Amino acid sequence: MHEDAVRNRLWIGNEWVDAEDGGTFQTINPATGEVITEVASAQAADVDKAVASARGAMAEWRKVNPHKRSQLLWRLADAIEANADELGALETADNGKPYFESRKIDVPSVVEIFRYFAGLADKVQGATIPVAGPFLNYTLREPVGIVGCITPWNFPLSMATWKTAPALACGNVVVLKPAEQTPLTALRLGELAAEVGFPPGVLNVVPGFGETAGAALVRNPDVDAIAFTGSTEVGKIVMREAADTLKKVSLELGGKSPNVVLADADLKSAVRGATSGIFYGKGEVCAAGSRVIVERAIYDDFVEAFAKGASKMTVGDPMDSGTRLGAIVSEEQLERVMSYVEAGKSEGARLVHGGERTDVDGKGNFVTATVFADVEPGMKIAQEEIFGPVAAVIPVDDIEDAIHTANHTIYGLAAGIWTRDIGKAHRIAQEIQAGTVWINTYNQYDAASPFGGYKQSGFGRDLGYQAALDKYTQTKSVWVAVDG
Repeated sequence: MHEDAVRNRLWIGNEWVDAEDGGTFQTINPATGEVITEVASAQAADVDKAVASARGAMAEWRKVNPHKRSQLLWRLADAIEANADELGALETADNGKPYFESRKIDVPSVVEIFRYFAGLADKVQGATIPVAGPFLNYTLREPVGIVGCITPWNFPLSMATWKTAPALACGNVVVLKPAEQTPLTALRLGELAAEVGFPPGVLNVVPGFGETAGAALVRNPDVDAIAFTGSTEVGKIVMREAADTLKKVSLELGGKSPNVVLADADLKSAVRGATSGIFYGKGEVCAAGSRVIVERAIYDDFVEAFAKGASKMTVGDPMDSGTRLGAIVSEEQLERVMSYVEAGKSEGARLVHGGERTDVDGKGNFVTATVFADVEPGMKIAQEEIFGPVAAVIPVDDIEDAIHTANHTIYGLAAGIWTRDIGKAHRIAQEIQAGTVWINTYNQYDAASPFGGYKQSGFGRDLGYQAALDKYTQTKSVWVAVDG
């Protein structure tokens, strides 16, 4: 991928601009260690410029016929679909994930989400309410205003879409701050939006670092809402900083999701689900099934089969169709993953597969699929989010033990349950503290189904009709005296 073909400046008011101080940062291909391009680094002044551009666009954009907004979102979906090969390759180069994931899973889901919310744009409506007295009372759902979207590096285009599509559909304008590790597809998204007819200032993209660009976006008094996906640690900072201006905030944060396998489960399906649950996306997935909780009656058989499944997760060039584990997003993240591997060993967990740093042709940030068995629930690898391809398999005695162990965490993002007994499945689904529960499957998402966390996995929901209205509109109650 030639640097000249990559969009690498700030996108403000439908124009490419340099950072005011001329600052840039490198975005690096984690599979090769090579610099893809130098990206303009937004500072507070640049964020303020983007917010001003958004504010200027807001008055007209909120008045745009909702059918027109729907049409524009649909056109953007078509443009993304038409440029899917380019976007998939760009995502893989920037993030390190296998191209088949970027091109065949991520980009099609982005298209689906834009089309779903294109359908919402002309259906944002209020209600009439039968109140006491001679009054007509009705509600209006109005856009919040300027939405600051701060997105992570694990699913760069998808996470940008989860936030921008519903925000735009509801009549808001957006300033998007993508993760500094993976800014390229977000910048291309801004350009595509302009190409299909979105007015200047409606979607602005300001790549930069969290401590500068992200912080400036959260602190700016003209920003009306923040939609954040990232770590729990940073989410707490966002919440504290947003308090000064009483912004509307939604946080989709970390996870340490349990994947519960009961003794009556279909073992083959459970192993396959646990394997994809932790190794899809290199384990750099907030909802990754990183704690595999298994009843003792099938524990040994499960561990053996799970380790075998891990051995099939081929590390390689992310552009190779046979690759199943791409490159960890950065050297820093790879070191974090390896520190947890060492912690698992030192705490006495049994390493049954992987745990090795490796390379492809002498380059890249790669680690083999890693499975620890005989993990105690209080161990570091069972409590802290690793964000890498590391599974902790925990034995339990029965269903009660499984539920207790599943909930023994500060997080509550997602969970999986594997059992042939539908009664047990529904009972556990009710008792597990998580925003999403998958039964006899894992990692299923749809534009229509809300996603978000309990506990320190955050609050607010992405995706879904109701979640979009809750996050990206505010309700106005209008009273009219009708007594002549």
